[in-house]
Amino acid sequence: MTVAIVPSQEDTASQETADAAALVAEDARDFGAYARTGGWAFGLKVARSVRPGGQSAGETPKISAKEFAELAGCSADRVMRYYKAWDKAADDGMVPHFEALSPGMDVELPDADIWLSYYSARSSALSQRGEAISEAAEAEGIRPTKALEVAENPTALRAAILADPGTAEAARKALMDRLDEDPALRTELVRDIVRTDDLKKAVAAEAKAGDRVEYVRQIVEKGQVKTPAGQMIDASAELREEAERHLSLIDELDDGEESGEWAREAYDTVRDLVAQTVQSDPELRVQERRAKFYSSLQKATKVFEELTFDDVDDIDDIYEDDMVKRLEDLQQAIGACITALQTATVRPESDHDPRS
Repeated sequence: MTVAIVPSQEDTASQETADAAALVAEDARDFGAYARTGGWAFGLKVARSVRPGGQSAGETPKISAKEFAELAGCSADRVMRYYKAWDKAADDGMVPHFEALSPGMDVELPDADIWLSYYSARSSALSQRGEAISEAAEAEGIRPTKALEVAENPTALRAAILADPGTAEAARKALMDRLDEDPALRTELVRDIVRTDDLKKAVAAEAKAGDRVEYVRQIVEKGQVKTPAGQMIDASAELREEAERHLSLIDELDDGEESGEWAREAYDTVRDLVAQTVQSDPELRVQERRAKFYSSLQKATKVFEELTFDDVDDIDDIYEDDMVKRLEDLQQAIGACITALQTATVRPESDHDPRS
């Protein structure tokens, strides 16, 4: 008679402990494999189990990416990301091609860090746009997945820019770097500025400050300065020294510091010195007045040349008594200028020969 031996509670507990230890050991081995090889370990599972494109089910025991995904309980897109990463690595000679692998086969895998240069965890990386973002991320020395995640979440990016000055500054610098190669973005940015009064005023103020700094810089670099009437004269040693002192203060400002007040002070200082230089030199003073007169005369001439009735169908439609009065006043002023200039060209009677 056969007697059934019932396992004791101690034997059952011992077996359960052994089974648990085996499971723990398996987890540890899987973890170790992943720690050493990273995504390569899972890439290998896909590469040796998913059939390459062009092969039918009858040619290989491997299955399609869709079937593999169903068994894995994930999406086919995720499987294909591992598939394409392995394919790129195989083309580079890092791993064997799909045709050389069969289900269950083990091969030596590359280092874990190399995996990230072939694999992207986001499906957007497979598009042309995603590839461009990935390349830019690699050029900046960051993981492509980080850049792709930001690109896929513009609302999150906006929130970070609005809330964090550091993120806003990084975004500003990135936009400035992109302007040269993106004319459309440059045009839209300019339009946004001119449509916003505060920005338009800020741009005008910065442009004015820039012109003032450039005026001072030209004195230092070229040793010449433009007078109020537009003459170019050699800058004195005192003027160049003062201009250089102010310019060094401006150049030492941090990127975030406002330069407007410093530029105004530098500009006003050198302009005062230029005016003093002109007034202290009789010959230069005369040249300055002459240049100023010519400048005013050219402006007046240009304005008066545009003052015609060529585009007026009926002059009565625009006639006002005040127009005639103003033209008469202008005529008298011009006549006075002509008389003064003509008088200057006629020598006094004492200069003439009495016999003439």
